[in-house]
Amino acid sequence: MKIKLLIIIISLITTYSYSQKTNIDEIVAVVGKNYILKSEIENQYNQLENTNNKSVDLKCEILEELLYQNLLIHQSELDSIEISDKDVEAQLEHRLRYFVSQIGSEKKLEEYFNKSIVDIKNELRIALKKQMTAEKMQDKITGSIKVTPSEVRQFYNKLPADSIPTIDEEIEYQQIVIYPVITEQEKLAVKEKLNELRERILKGDKFSTLAVLYSEDPGSATKGGELGFVGRTDLVPEFAAVAFKLKDGEISKIVETEYGYHIIQLIERLGEQINVRHILITPKIDPNSAIKTRNKLDSIANIIRIDTITFYKAAEKYSQDANTKYNGGIAINPYTNNSHFSLDQLDPVTSYWIKKLKTNEISTPFEFTDDKGKKCYKIIQLKSRIPAHVANLKDDYQKVQEMAITSKKQDIMNKWVQKQQQETYIHIDNSYANCNYKFNGWIK
Repeated sequence: MKIKLLIIIISLITTYSYSQKTNIDEIVAVVGKNYILKSEIENQYNQLENTNNKSVDLKCEILEELLYQNLLIHQSELDSIEISDKDVEAQLEHRLRYFVSQIGSEKKLEEYFNKSIVDIKNELRIALKKQMTAEKMQDKITGSIKVTPSEVRQFYNKLPADSIPTIDEEIEYQQIVIYPVITEQEKLAVKEKLNELRERILKGDKFSTLAVLYSEDPGSATKGGELGFVGRTDLVPEFAAVAFKLKDGEISKIVETEYGYHIIQLIERLGEQINVRHILITPKIDPNSAIKTRNKLDSIANIIRIDTITFYKAAEKYSQDANTKYNGGIAINPYTNNSHFSLDQLDPVTSYWIKKLKTNEISTPFEFTDDKGKKCYKIIQLKSRIPAHVANLKDDYQKVQEMAITSKKQDIMNKWVQKQQQETYIHIDNSYANCNYKFNGWIK
């Protein structure tokens, strides 16, 4: 997974690095007013040197992907479709945070490219804007495409037997989550610590240094607490309400959110976005409170086992997880928006317990860290286990529907490309004239 992600970011970054180091770069294709450089193809090709997919034909495939992207960009210029700098910056920060989380740390990413994060951002920004523009143009063409149930059935019935995908084993589970009570003494201790840090900053200590030393936000602590440019909707409401009122360099008083307690400093404002740094400290759980929570969950599990109450009703009555409490504790897969999970889509802790359970069996209480970094305890019940199987309309309608939509969109894009090839100025260098292109209309 990490290799694939790195190939994506490398292909975006190294083209511009290489071009800066090369005095002369050869233009191998032109689409409308946009051109494709030889270095763009060579760099993407070289990033695949450790895969089994490297071949001479691969350069042709890379060129055709670039031709396709530039055809979309050319049409976006005619249709006056633009991507704002604000949207690019937001996506840039989001992707970098994701890449950093995959490779391990910001330092490792910098070491991999032998560049600072600032340089990586500068080189990625141009390529990212092109990519986002092409995606927005494609969405304009196919974004409203839908399929009827009849079309889904027809699509499935026409699939060759060897093209029907195999669905991996999937599970459904329910959960009851309870958070141990945080004592007022612990909350007071956290506030006192943050006030102490705030006073140190006001007296001259660097906010970023103290964030590295004391902040408990794993995503920003190593960066001196800096979040990068974010919009109001990217932040929880309590944090945003305070952060957007700050002046440059100003430090907030203590802010409480669902993540814990923060102090915030505004670094820079850019239109409707701000760049801030913060220090987060989360109150710790008292050991006695943890024991009481486990015992309470153990009692709830026992009364479910003896049929005094169903798991569904118990979740509604006792669970403190807002996402599942009113759904009988049924967990929803964020990737598919349904209740089916493959095992690799589960977090490691839940996956460990699921593997131990039989259908309708309930786990013992276990400690868990939620998506906000808060400690809790939960019990889970395996609702169903669906064995690996060849996709069918009864059990896998949504997946087949998605395949049908993708196929319909691809058909529409194929026709669009063929039409645009006739109406757009396209020139390809003779060195790529003998490629076996998917679309024949590139060479005129």
